[in-house]
Amino acid sequence: MKQLRHFVHKFLVDHFPKFMIGREWKIQFGEKLDWNNPKTLNEKIQWLMANADTTEWTRLADKILVRDFIKEKGFGDTLTELYGAWDRAEDIDFDRLPEKCVLKCNHDCESIVILDKSKGFDKQEIIEHFKRCLVPFGYGSVEPHYTRIKPRIMAEELIPMDKTVDSSSLVDYKFWCFDGFVHNCTPCYDRKGLDMVCDINLLEPWRLYREGLTKEYRESHVFKDMPAPPNLDRMMEICRVLSTGFPEVRIDLYDTNGRIYFGEMTFCASGGRMRQFSQEYQEEMGSYVKLP
Repeated sequence: MKQLRHFVHKFLVDHFPKFMIGREWKIQFGEKLDWNNPKTLNEKIQWLMANADTTEWTRLADKILVRDFIKEKGFGDTLTELYGAWDRAEDIDFDRLPEKCVLKCNHDCESIVILDKSKGFDKQEIIEHFKRCLVPFGYGSVEPHYTRIKPRIMAEELIPMDKTVDSSSLVDYKFWCFDGFVHNCTPCYDRKGLDMVCDINLLEPWRLYREGLTKEYRESHVFKDMPAPPNLDRMMEICRVLSTGFPEVRIDLYDTNGRIYFGEMTFCASGGRMRQFSQEYQEEMGSYVKLP
């Protein structure tokens, strides 16, 4: 019975995505999505997932294929070094990998393994881990453009920590962009697995705007005042260029030890069902999304 339900769910996402997107919205928020009058950022992301051509979303959400796009736009210097990519976990060439690197899949957000040969590692355990990860992503969260990505494994350079910044992890600067307009930056820090603290900073000048977060989110997190990244102007220019032509996209960058690194392009953060932004801020950001 469980296999049958999975088959039916997968079939509906593939063939009736709008129905399934609306169904997931109602499950999450307890109300029907107003397809005819979407106003918030979340609502407009749902509309785009269901009605727009998301072919480019699929290409640019692929962490391997997006690298060509970044080079085409003239920002190849922001890419980490790519040590290899494989279709099968058994083909990972551990012997040719450097002492430290990152292993992850190109299509998901939970498969990351930090490889440090100096500490020893279980090769077979890593292989088995990635064998489990090499499955289509996006069906459970109903994000159809992810389901079209061919799952692969990649090994890339480990971005160094910047010890001058007060964070237990790399600071992930997430820029919200609307067709060339960079609206705000959400710096995320103190990451533990998929959990992290995410703030809101407005731009030009850089200044905090926690009023855009829900009261519940503010009360459940310990915040730090993150200074503007040293290369903020350059980061904003990168975001303007990369986001042009897209009604909305979140572009993630790192700024560490004087260098900018590209992270990823995300077209439906949290499946377009984000809960950390207040209703008012959702509507403000939604107002910048021009639907085709």
